[in-house]
Parts: sequence; structure tokens; C-alpha cells
Amino acid sequence: MRLALFQPDIAPNAATLLRLGACLGVPVDVIEPCGFVFSDARFRRAGMDYLDQVSLTRHASWEAFITKLQGRLILLTTRAALSYTAAHYRADDILLLGRESAGVPDEVRARADLAVRIPLREGLRSLNVAIAGAMVLGEAMRQTDGFSA
Repeated sequence: MRLALFQPDIAPNAATLLRLGACLGVPVDVIEPCGFVFSDARFRRAGMDYLDQVSLTRHASWEAFITKLQGRLILLTTRAALSYTAAHYRADDILLLGRESAGVPDEVRARADLAVRIPLREGLRSLNVAIAGAMVLGEAMRQTDGFSA
């Protein structure tokens, strides 16, 4: 199981997801360009001292990421019909989170093997990307017996 962040815009959200990856032993891919500098103080504050504990791979572009892709690509998106709790996850899945400001472009959406959404109350648009990532990763790890502790 892996998390992949597509061109993240907000440093604290990306750092929170890196911290999540460190704590759960889940590698994280960051697909650049990012909307912030990795050395940004806000990035470090949200990630705390966990950033040195995460298995992190940075990719210069979407194309560079795709060339290294191994496993099924699962897109988290508000546009999906399938609830994340109804999906069946595999241990080698890559959970892809889009940009906070714009999600992912159509070419990225088309490359996903599966798209899932978190059902929300009527009239509400979306959750914070780090919260959404944690919810779906938790369900995926539960289904695949990914929790080691």
C-alpha cells in the first residue's frame, strides 16, 4: 500500500500525510511540482520529527511517476460514484490524492484503475485532503490486514 500526492498545494496537508505514512509504515510518493518548498517552516511544523521516518519518493512529474508505477492506482475524488467503504482494496494499491485547489486533470483521472469517494452530507463539497487520505488509507489497511501493531 502507498499514498501518492499529486502536486500538493498546501504544505501542512502534505506534511500531515507524510507523518501518517511514517506512523503507519506506508510509503509516500510526491508528484511535483508542489505549491510550496519542502523546507518551508509550516511543512516542518506539521510533519514534526516524523518526516525523517517516512519512506518518501519524490517524482519530478506525473510522467516520471507513471513510469515507476507498480500496483493499482486508486483515485480519491468527489466525482466518483463508488463509496470508499464499498471498494475492495489490495495490499499493493496506490491511493492517489489530488491537489487541494483543483484535484487532478482528466489525463490523470483517466489513468486511475478505480475512483472512490467519501460520502458527505448534501450540500457539502469535500473534506480536508489529509483527513480524506487518512480515512481511505485506514479502510484499505483494515481490509488488507495492513496494521502491524
